[in-house]
Amino acid sequence: MISRILIKIGGRACEGEQGFKQLATAIKSIGQMEIVIVHGGGTEISQALKNAKHKTQFIDGIRVTRADDIKIIETVLSKKINHRIASKLEKYGVPCSCLSGRSKRLLVVEPLTRHGQDFGYVGKIKQVNTEVVLESLNAGQVPVVSPISANQEGQSYNVNADSAAAAIAAAIQCTDLVFVTDVPGVLVDGEIRPSLSIQQSQVLIADGIIKGGMVAKMESAFEALNRGVPQVHIIQWQGVQTLHDIIKGQSGSGTTVTP
Repeated sequence: MISRILIKIGGRACEGEQGFKQLATAIKSIGQMEIVIVHGGGTEISQALKNAKHKTQFIDGIRVTRADDIKIIETVLSKKINHRIASKLEKYGVPCSCLSGRSKRLLVVEPLTRHGQDFGYVGKIKQVNTEVVLESLNAGQVPVVSPISANQEGQSYNVNADSAAAAIAAAIQCTDLVFVTDVPGVLVDGEIRPSLSIQQSQVLIADGIIKGGMVAKMESAFEALNRGVPQVHIIQWQGVQTLHDIIKGQSGSGTTVTP
């Protein structure tokens, strides 16, 4: 059985020419392993909305997305960032396919609500159709996926990239889900915790030790683990050896979360 890894790129992870060159080199050097990439783009979305003089509102860390926001967000994620990642990787010899949650209804969503709050055009994933991703993998390509998705009627929705990564990783039976972040792992008492179980992580969240944006990332990790992904890694990109370390069970200075 061919191992399959989904890498979620967030923040400034792997950015810049050198970062993409390292990522491409790493992908090419790991043999028969299949790679899928899901990306976000919060910083660029915020800047694009600011340029358009749109106010940005967050509730519980979730960006409220209005009707006049979604077109801008879709352009940033599914055109600008998605194509940039794919073109950079292809420049260094990695064949890619540019996809989004809208591609062949990869991710079908419904409006997200939480504690009675309406987030506008923010989607909660209710169905994953893996055909388009598997077609790309079978063609020897790395699918690069924007999290923009659609409901049953085809209306675009903004979807949290971590949630999209977890849902796709589970649906295509990945052996590993890797969150590449701006931080080197989960910090406990100022030190990186190399391994955590779901239960241990939940205690740390309840105690306020894991907090802020890391809570949402851990919740996505739990979702993937509960749906059959064996392990989730939260790491900072450490160069070409990063993927090799994960394959060997050595996630460097990062944190590996297991059931």
